Amino acid sequence: MGFARTCSVALVGVEGVVVEVQADLEPGVAAFTLVGLPDKSLSESRDRVRAAVVNSGAEWPQKKLTVGLSPASVPKGGSGFDLAVACAVLGAAQRIDPRTLTDVVMIGELGLDGRVRPVRGILPAVLAAADAGYEQVVVPECAAAEASLVPGMSVLGIRSLRQLIAVLADEPVPQEEPGEAGRPDPLLTGLRMPGTGEATFLHSVGAAQDDHGHDLADVVGQHAARTALQVAAAGGHHLFLEGPPGAGTQ
Repeated sequence: MGFARTCSVALVGVEGVVVEVQADLEPGVAAFTLVGLPDKSLSESRDRVRAAVVNSGAEWPQKKLTVGLSPASVPKGGSGFDLAVACAVLGAAQRIDPRTLTDVVMIGELGLDGRVRPVRGILPAVLAAADAGYEQVVVPECAAAEASLVPGMSVLGIRSLRQLIAVLADEPVPQEEPGEAGRPDPLLTGLRMPGTGEATFLHSVGAAQDDHGHDLADVVGQHAARTALQVAAAGGHHLFLEGPPGAGTQ
C-alpha cells in the first residue's frame, strides 16, 4: 500500500477553498478512480495526468489507484488540479517522498507531454492558500510573478512536471525550453518572469508594468467598485456595474 497527500485550490465564484488531494495505492487490478465531486474537465485529468507522468520519465503505478478530493462536498472543476493529482500519485508510488508534499499547494494544468500550462484564477487561489496558513505554492512559471504578489508566500515557478519531480526529489533540475506565455492578468500586463531555465523558489519578484496612462489608483473613492474590478480581472470573471454615471459615493 502507498498513500500521499498534497493540496490545491478550488475556486467557488471568486472565493478559493483549499482542497486536500489524497492518493491511495492498493494491490489489485490496475484502475484509476477520482472521487470528491469533480466536474467533467477535472474527471478528464486522469488521462492527462497518466500521459504526463509517463512522458516525464516516471513509471505509472500498475495498482488500484484512488484519488480523493477533500472536502468532498465542495464542487471542483477545471484543470488546475492536474499538478497536485500527479504529485500525489507519485508520492504514493514512492517516486517522491510524501513528506515533501504535505505543506505545498500546487496549481497548474498538465499537457500530455508533461509541460505545465497556466490556468485562470492564480491570484485568488494563492490568496486562499495564504489565508489557510500555507506558505509554499507551485504554479506554472508564467504565473509565478502573479502568485508572488501575495505577501509571505514562497512561489516555485516550473515549466514541466519533470522539473517539479527533480526539485522535490532533490535531483538535478533538467533544462526546459520556455513554454507558452499564457493569459496574464490584465492588471499585470508587462509582468514577465526571467527565463532562468531552472526552477527556483521566489520570495520576491521585481517587475515593471506598462504605462497605459490610466490607473485605478487615480480613481477617487469607489472602493467597492475598484475591488470588484480587481477581483474580476484577477480571476477572469465577468463583471456587471449598474447605475448611471456618478451614482456612486466618494
